[in-house]
Amino acid sequence: MLIIGIPGKTLTDADRRQLAAPQVSGVILFSRNFDSRDQVTALIDDIRVARPEPFLVCVDQEGGPVQRFREGFTRLPALARIGELYERDEPAAIRAAEEHAWVMASEMRAIGIDISFAPVVDLACGNRAVGERAFHADPQITSELSQAYLRGMRLAGMAATIKHFPGHGTVAEDTHFDMAIDPRPLDELRASDLVPFADAVASGAEAVMMAHVTYPAVDALAAGYSRRWIEDVLRGELGFRGLVIGDDIGMAAAEHVGGIGARIAAHLLAGCDLLLACSPAIVDEAILASAHAPPCEDERLALLQGTVAQTWDALTDNPQRDRFIARLAELDHDNAART
Repeated sequence: MLIIGIPGKTLTDADRRQLAAPQVSGVILFSRNFDSRDQVTALIDDIRVARPEPFLVCVDQEGGPVQRFREGFTRLPALARIGELYERDEPAAIRAAEEHAWVMASEMRAIGIDISFAPVVDLACGNRAVGERAFHADPQITSELSQAYLRGMRLAGMAATIKHFPGHGTVAEDTHFDMAIDPRPLDELRASDLVPFADAVASGAEAVMMAHVTYPAVDALAAGYSRRWIEDVLRGELGFRGLVIGDDIGMAAAEHVGGIGARIAAHLLAGCDLLLACSPAIVDEAILASAHAPPCEDERLALLQGTVAQTWDALTDNPQRDRFIARLAELDHDNAART
């Protein structure tokens, strides 16, 4: 039920004790855990030994400003570059979204990562945290590119996580540091921010990550703490049957319900299946607070585990990959030329 962060580039005895807790369902890796491809592959192998499957090894490898593993991996342009391409050449943008997704997911699968929490399907409407991580401000364009991204991830053997439901792109605040309130009514959200989520759910997205944003016209609680959003809208109205992931419980916008234990309880009561505890400083407290909570069921967890995976040598000996990477590099080059 918990997906935890670890502090370093190798496992310590303390890390192994945390990974052994039955309510810990996965680990999320960051730049602090990365030095090289060989090093991070060895770390992932050690995690697998410490905690056999079913167990998730996760990362945020979105591209652009959020790419945790860089040296030795393809430089992935921000999704906004694909949205800009859409305005010039729609078919090329759809192809770019599929290829971006395939390159990202195939590289992560080759080193043993189950899932990169992607894609961002928020609208690009000025949020400080989202920024160029989003495809576009137009809901229909975002939807079309998001569905292409899902296809590319699946071809590489990775489940998709659409985020941050029901839409984080329009509020200005960065929920890592501030509370965020979106005053719009549900009908307005249905016609805008919810469009790409609804379409991605209909296309079979396996996971949804919740926003730490409050929509008081819908519920007084932030979306990740809200049964109205999770059970009524996401599962009831949109028909989502996959896993619901609560965003990092260490964020400032998560604090309004109380301490770590209260946040975990509120997420679980609302209907979340998995919760992120990204900072190593809060992991022991999160494990203690969730000691009596049921772990995520193995059958549910298996929905997010990686499937097909090439070896790194086989992946790099693939002319199709070379073509994809060359076209992705052109996106950043074209953007630099225009600016």
